[in-house]
Amino acid sequence: MVQPNQTTFQPIKSSARINSLDVIRGIALLGILLMNINGMGLPFSYSDPTITGGGATGLNLKVWIVNNMLFEGTMRGLFTFLFGAGAILLTSRLEKSGAGITTADIYYRRILWLLLFGIINVYILLWHGDILYPYAIFGLMLFPFRNAKVKTLFLAGGLLILIGVLWDVQDYRNDLQIQKVGLEIQPIKDQGLELTKEQEEDLKAYEKLITKKTPEEVEEEIQKMHQGYWAVLMEKVKGNQFMQTWLPYRLWPWDILSFMLIGMAFFKLRIFHGERKNSFYFLLMLVGYIIGLSINYIETKTILNHDFDKLAMAKADQTYQIGRLFTTLGHVGLFMLFIKSGILGFLQKSLAAVGKLALTNYLMHSIITSIIFYGDGFALYGELQRYELYYIVFGIWIFQLIYSPIWLKYFYYGPAEWIWRSLTYQKMQPFLIKK
Repeated sequence: MVQPNQTTFQPIKSSARINSLDVIRGIALLGILLMNINGMGLPFSYSDPTITGGGATGLNLKVWIVNNMLFEGTMRGLFTFLFGAGAILLTSRLEKSGAGITTADIYYRRILWLLLFGIINVYILLWHGDILYPYAIFGLMLFPFRNAKVKTLFLAGGLLILIGVLWDVQDYRNDLQIQKVGLEIQPIKDQGLELTKEQEEDLKAYEKLITKKTPEEVEEEIQKMHQGYWAVLMEKVKGNQFMQTWLPYRLWPWDILSFMLIGMAFFKLRIFHGERKNSFYFLLMLVGYIIGLSINYIETKTILNHDFDKLAMAKADQTYQIGRLFTTLGHVGLFMLFIKSGILGFLQKSLAAVGKLALTNYLMHSIITSIIFYGDGFALYGELQRYELYYIVFGIWIFQLIYSPIWLKYFYYGPAEWIWRSLTYQKMQPFLIKK
């Protein structure tokens, strides 16, 4: 029996791509920058605008509220849905073409190269909030689920989200206990009485819970990021290690793997193909937004009413994954209706192009913002107010929406996509479109 030669298998052709997937991927890619820009340009204030970036007043507060209600975790959620869908698209196409066991070879090689892209993005391009590394880690777990039933995928994804919610609830209960014990010990210390070693440890935990970064700590962090490239890289190492070790254990299984599995189910149900009735997408949007935005509103009010107190944020975190899930579902319904309507065709075409160049454009975010914010560039880290960061975001959006469709007139892939596909298929892929 002749075995298939893996070199005969090629990346999906442009004519065979699913346009709606590319458009939503483009929207998600641009939307992710709405949240990432806060970590790229401001110290210690991704979730807490009171620390830096002009404080929690005026436009800065309004920007935070809009992001927290509509975009926090949801653009990442969309992108993660599509990653899961992409796993089905790739493996099913290979298996139908007769790849056999080579399907696994190609799939895992693709994921392992993505892992390297993630490491480069973190340690070379200096973006500590990189998503490629955890995508690769959990992407390794998707292959056995490619033939799973839709019901199984939904149950597995839902179970993971439930575990994450229960863990967040337990963390909040632990914080309440730390507060209770700390409030009991503080008067003892204030009276000048000697504390036991256990009481001292409990009081330290309480002080850590209620203490925010000081202006001196903020300024020190800003000055570190205003240094040259090598100094910034070395300063980020410890934080990068934390992001790539603790988060994949504590957060990403319920945040990323769960959404990947649901995305696989959505692909199997042809939801991303635009084949469902408009009434289905409208209902998905309506139910998603009613539930998701209601939860997000309660979380936002809780945080605002307690002036961004850490305990209030921990309380809001209890329902974070649920609100994020339903708001993301609302986005899916809305964007699919937008795509099916055919309105703003020029914009949809540009968004699809951004989505086709997703890896290149994502890495470009890191490169551009490193130049803007760190010392070897314009050293604007910590210098702009929160709302001013969005001038940069909009500038990047306009640039990528313009250049992406132009690029694809002359090249089959973006440079990062070309490298990734060539490495995956162990063969140089065509790059320049010959006219």
